[in-house]
Amino acid sequence: MSDETVKQVQKKDQPVVVITGCSSGIGRVTAEYLRERFCTVYPTARTDEEVRELEEAGFEGAMRLDVRKPEEIAAVIREVLKREGRIDVWFNNAGYGQMGAVEDLPLEALREQFETNVIGLHECTRQILQVMRKQGRGKIIQHSSVLGLVALPFRGAYNASKYAVEGLTDTLRLELHGSGIYVSLLNTGPVTSRFRENAIKTLSKIDIDKSRWRSTYYKALRGESRKVPFNLPPEAVASVVHQIVLSDRPAPRYYITKATWMLGIAKRLLNTRLLDRLLLRV
Repeated sequence: MSDETVKQVQKKDQPVVVITGCSSGIGRVTAEYLRERFCTVYPTARTDEEVRELEEAGFEGAMRLDVRKPEEIAAVIREVLKREGRIDVWFNNAGYGQMGAVEDLPLEALREQFETNVIGLHECTRQILQVMRKQGRGKIIQHSSVLGLVALPFRGAYNASKYAVEGLTDTLRLELHGSGIYVSLLNTGPVTSRFRENAIKTLSKIDIDKSRWRSTYYKALRGESRKVPFNLPPEAVASVVHQIVLSDRPAPRYYITKATWMLGIAKRLLNTRLLDRLLLRV
C-alpha cells in the first residue's frame, strides 16, 4: 500500500468538523487543536481576508461564512459534502458581545446582536440538521456562555442572546431524542481571546455622553475595568470540543472555567435576591 493510499485511508476515518467564527480566539485555536489531533477541520470566517489568513496557516478547507447569510451557510455545507461526503460535527462558535446598559441599547444594536448570536446560529443549526437527519447521526455544538446561565450588568444584549440560545438548544435536544444526533451546550466562562476587546468596541453604538452610566463606559474604554478572575486559555474550550468529537454520547452541557461552575451552582442554590447580590459584586 502506497503512502498516499495510507493517507487517504487515514483521512477517511478522521471526524469531519466545521467551525464557525475562526478568525481568532476560541474558533482559531479549536481548529488548530483538532487538526493536530487528526480531525478533518473546515474552519470558516466572515471575511475574505480572514479566510486567507487561515489558508496561510495551512487550512486548505478554510471558507468564508457570515452566519447572517443563509446562502453562505448552504455553500459551505455543499462544499464540505462534496469533498468529504459527510459532516460529523458542526460547532456554532461565531458570535460577539454587545456592551451597554439595557436603557442605553439602541434597537439596531440589539437587533444586530440577535442576528449573529441567535438567528445566525439557528440558521446554521437548521441547515446542518437536514444533512445529519439524512446521515442518521451527527453532533452539533452550541457556544453559549456562563451569561446564558446568569446575567451581569451592562451585558443585557449578550445575556439575552445567550439565554435565547439556551432555550432553543434545550428544546432541540428534546426533539432530537432517539435520532442519533446530539446537541451540546458549552457554558464558557472567561477565556483569553479578543472577545472583551471587541465587546468594548461595540460601545461606539451607545450615546455615551447622554448616559447616566458614562463614567462606567469611559472606564471600560480606558481599560480600567476590574480584572476578570478564573481566566483560562482558549485551549480549555478546544479540549472540550475534542472530547465531544470523540464521544459516542456527548453530554448535553459542559461547564468551562471555575467561574461557570461557581455561578452555575449559585444559580441553583440561591434565591433571586441573594444571587443578585452576588452578581453585583462580580
